Amino acid sequence: MTNSLNRRRFLRGSAMAGAAALATPAIAQNAGTTLKMQAAWGGGIFLENAQSFAARVNEMSGGSLTIEVLSVDAVVKTSQMQDAVHRGVLDAAHYVPAYWYGKSKAASLFGTGPCFGWSSQEVLGWIYAGGGQELFDELMDTLRLNVVSFFNSPMPAQPLGWFKEEIKDASQMTGLKYRTVGLAADVLLEMGMSVVQLPGGEIQPAMKSGLIDAAEFNNPTSDRDFGMQDVSKHYHLASYHQSQEFFEVTINKDKFNALAAEHQAIIRNASMAENSGFYWGNTKRYSDDLLKLQEADGVNVYRTPDSVMAAQLEAWDKVTSRIAADDPFFAKVMESQKAYAKNVMNYLNLNQPDYKLAYNHYFG
Repeated sequence: MTNSLNRRRFLRGSAMAGAAALATPAIAQNAGTTLKMQAAWGGGIFLENAQSFAARVNEMSGGSLTIEVLSVDAVVKTSQMQDAVHRGVLDAAHYVPAYWYGKSKAASLFGTGPCFGWSSQEVLGWIYAGGGQELFDELMDTLRLNVVSFFNSPMPAQPLGWFKEEIKDASQMTGLKYRTVGLAADVLLEMGMSVVQLPGGEIQPAMKSGLIDAAEFNNPTSDRDFGMQDVSKHYHLASYHQSQEFFEVTINKDKFNALAAEHQAIIRNASMAENSGFYWGNTKRYSDDLLKLQEADGVNVYRTPDSVMAAQLEAWDKVTSRIAADDPFFAKVMESQKAYAKNVMNYLNLNQPDYKLAYNHYFG
């Protein structure tokens, strides 16, 4: 069976899943409370992650609270999801903050901001233990959005992505038409690239047709599902453009406040539990699919040169300084993040042994 046939069936199955979700009859009144949550994903591992979160809630509640997952575009377009939750058209949504940062560039700081020497794990630590959640809630109040949000699923750093040739120097990226999203778009523009923001399902066709020269999405599993190995054989891992990200589960505030206290607690704790489930499960899947890309698909995998990542850091400094000068709240969030990262990473950098040294001792 060809990869293209597999992808057609994958996309067709995703569309059918979305239609089936819409056609599912409402649960009987006596069966408990149901929240309909639209995901930004039409299939693949991220839709599975949304379903995993819902399954945790459903199991922990014993059926008294059910989250019904709808796939991408089931009710509204991805770009309309936050507004739909705000208005109560949707009860909830499963996506990433970079998808709505057009309302506020500070949104990208909650997941896809500059790297202060930390990973997604530490950014979630800032959310949970460093004042990040309170700052996010303040942003929602400022934007007058009737939503509450929970963050989970710490993603590994996103690859720089797929190119027509190996990138050895940042100068090779100048002028390339490149796909990314969120604040990373500003950073890559600063580096001289021409940035196109496209949803995941349009990336591979755009590169195949020549609309874009290079692209990133998120991880080896999703990239392989999209068929990126059919339009490029040069895949660069490691990058600072989106070196930390995680999911946002956003719920209509009125509907969340109307839930019983135990149901609110279940949602909060299911979100925290999903942090571990996602990281363990997805890291293994990404590792397996990276090997498939190399061994079965003939993809050349490189680590992005340090010189390129140094140029990214310089671009981040220029972009964030420019935005912070015009946006006091953006500056406030970034200073909070810097204080947390300086404190926590000081300890971790001093305490963590060099894991790569040990890896090379046994496998290098």
